[in-house]
Amino acid sequence: MSLVLDHVSKVYGRGAIAVRAVQDMSFAMEAGEIVALLGSSGCGKTSTLRMVAGFESVTEGAITLAGRRIDTLEPASRGVAMAFEGYALYPPLTVAENIGFGLARRNGRDEVDRKVREIAELLEIGDILERRPSRLSGGQQQRASLARALAREADLYLLDEPMGQLEPQLRAILRGRVKALIKERHLTAVLVTHDQTEANAMADRIAVMEGGVLQQFGSPDALRDHPENLFVATFIGEPPMNVLTAERCGDGVALGGAAAVAFPGLALPPGRRVMLGIRPHRLRLGEGALAGTIVSNQWLGDQAHVVIAFADQLLVAVSHHKVAVRVEEKIAFGFAPEDAHFFDAATGAALRHGGEG
Repeated sequence: MSLVLDHVSKVYGRGAIAVRAVQDMSFAMEAGEIVALLGSSGCGKTSTLRMVAGFESVTEGAITLAGRRIDTLEPASRGVAMAFEGYALYPPLTVAENIGFGLARRNGRDEVDRKVREIAELLEIGDILERRPSRLSGGQQQRASLARALAREADLYLLDEPMGQLEPQLRAILRGRVKALIKERHLTAVLVTHDQTEANAMADRIAVMEGGVLQQFGSPDALRDHPENLFVATFIGEPPMNVLTAERCGDGVALGGAAAVAFPGLALPPGRRVMLGIRPHRLRLGEGALAGTIVSNQWLGDQAHVVIAFADQLLVAVSHHKVAVRVEEKIAFGFAPEDAHFFDAATGAALRHGGEG
């Protein structure tokens, strides 16, 4: 079922103490799509999710699901299933009873048992179905809450940090299984997470939020290769994008007030201050017109992170092979013009990506 947020805002409090947690949020997602709300703590992603669920009122704007407006409806009337970050399991009930709680009205006992067992096995909790929440670890409670949400028949599934308590290996396995289940059943889901890996692995599109404002809404590839502003450029990616102050100089740009790099056809006004961004994986070590001093060289088992001091800044380069350089050595480096991103120094708005005109 399609979900549309139309200029939605959420304000807590009044007057001088009012806090605008979500500001003029608009996006539309299609039926069968997984969308991730991604951002740091306090960016407004959970407030957005709770407005969709009906646990927070909408201050401004409207929310529609499958063509019907839902922000004026009670939570139980919205056709939404939610897995809470805080689990919210019923203490007197077993795990099996918690998972099957919303199924009993529409299904017979055998069908409920089958669905409960199926989703429990998927989430690796088939052996704890007879336990009560007080006897579960945080990770087990989280999986039980997720199982209860996914077992329901709903128009929309809201998943609030659904795997944050799991150890990395299990988390990697389960996010693949959950995504496959959602796609197989053509469910529509919104995922809240602060984890870029989880957002990239599960979502068709990602809504990046900061300060209550939607910064960009697009596919993982679009966010990485065509960030709309400097915040998205430096937020998406690990390690983050390197950023240098640059000015138009002849047929290229001057970096750090000295070193110049040629950019044929660069359409920027002479003397205009811009920010030039280069992803760490795109820096070429040992070649190029630039030079810096090695600050650190760390081998992480599958890649090297090399930190270079250049123009009073630190740049990070990533190599999938060990790099034979020592601290305080000089090293040449460079990058291809098509790998550069330009942003307005004053506003942060993107001006050009790669080989664009």
